[in-house]
Amino acid sequence: MSSLSDLYLKDREYIAGTYTRTKLDVDYAEGCYLVDINGDKYLDMYSGISVNLAGHSEKTIIGAIIEQSNKYIHLSNNFISKSSVELAEILVNNTFAKKIFFSNSGTEANETAIKVARKYGRNICSDKTKILSAYNSFHGRTMGSLSLTGQSKYQENFKPLLSNIDYFEYNNVEDLEKKVSDDVCAVFVELIQGEGGIVPISQDFINKLSTLSNRYNFLIVVDEIQTGLGRTGKFLACEHFEIKPDIVTLAKGLGGGLPIGATLLGDKCRDILVKGDHGSTFAPNPVASAAGVAVLKIILDDKFLKNINEKHDYLVNRLKKLHNIYPKIIKDIRASGLMLGIDVGDYGQIIKDKALENKLLLNITAGKIIRLLPALNITYEELDSFIQKFNHIVCEAYLNEV
Repeated sequence: MSSLSDLYLKDREYIAGTYTRTKLDVDYAEGCYLVDINGDKYLDMYSGISVNLAGHSEKTIIGAIIEQSNKYIHLSNNFISKSSVELAEILVNNTFAKKIFFSNSGTEANETAIKVARKYGRNICSDKTKILSAYNSFHGRTMGSLSLTGQSKYQENFKPLLSNIDYFEYNNVEDLEKKVSDDVCAVFVELIQGEGGIVPISQDFINKLSTLSNRYNFLIVVDEIQTGLGRTGKFLACEHFEIKPDIVTLAKGLGGGLPIGATLLGDKCRDILVKGDHGSTFAPNPVASAAGVAVLKIILDDKFLKNINEKHDYLVNRLKKLHNIYPKIIKDIRASGLMLGIDVGDYGQIIKDKALENKLLLNITAGKIIRLLPALNITYEELDSFIQKFNHIVCEAYLNEV
């Protein structure tokens, strides 16, 4: 087997350099751990960026993948796939949705939502085509979803972007009201800005958004690619707020590690897309759909969401104790379910690097936020292991500072 340095060099030589790689040669993954070629185990506290909701190599998901693969891996969209119909049925029966459009990723789910919104505005509401999104949002990297992403650092090199999109200040009711007009067909929003630093929306903002939607007849599109599927302790984060979305986009953990996205369509737009309006060669993929059915059966178990909320309380209480001890380093903790952001200011990269030395895998977003997105079935023993390692790392940073 190639050494890490050889593999790292080959990655740089043969694969486009769009990612910052962790210098870890993973041999296999199981539960909440990645295991390298030397047999060292690393506690994974962001689970493939919220993809492995039930941990790595979960047996029922693997079983569903194998069973479906033995039947067929791919069918063209000329045929119906039983696993895809079953996945759509579960999503409809457990959400506001009336119909589902499947794609291959979160960014594709948002591209679908853009097309639905534009067609809704043109055909239902007499040529409304303007879309609003929030500053500091993140909705993907393809040209349409990038146009929604309210961060110029991602957009600058790829302009001109999709036209007739404007941005409002997140949680600023006055700014939203100023930007809305009769031309708006949809407002896209994250209920918790994930890539933007684990920033939750306010109920006042949602109330105003709902009022304006009723007044101006635009669609409310909620991007739940990171917050959906139990991550916040509810099946959808929408359930925490008094909001009635017209569209919700899902992806990440939906396929148990296989690529799949879903655009959930409510009453207003259930029949907007007709034959030929949209499509995908690979979606809905039967194997990814079968994995998705297995994932949802795990999440929708009566005790599963309750356990997430209990683990939330346990973890947040432990982190608050560290915050009280090291307030100069741990400046703030924001959390919903098992989606947590720890603001460590300028210590972010130092803590991440030290964590890797301590066989702990951490993710940073917004430059200063330790973003925790562990597997939803992480054990209390594993949470204790994280706290122990994190305490050691923060303590060391504190001692170096004083």
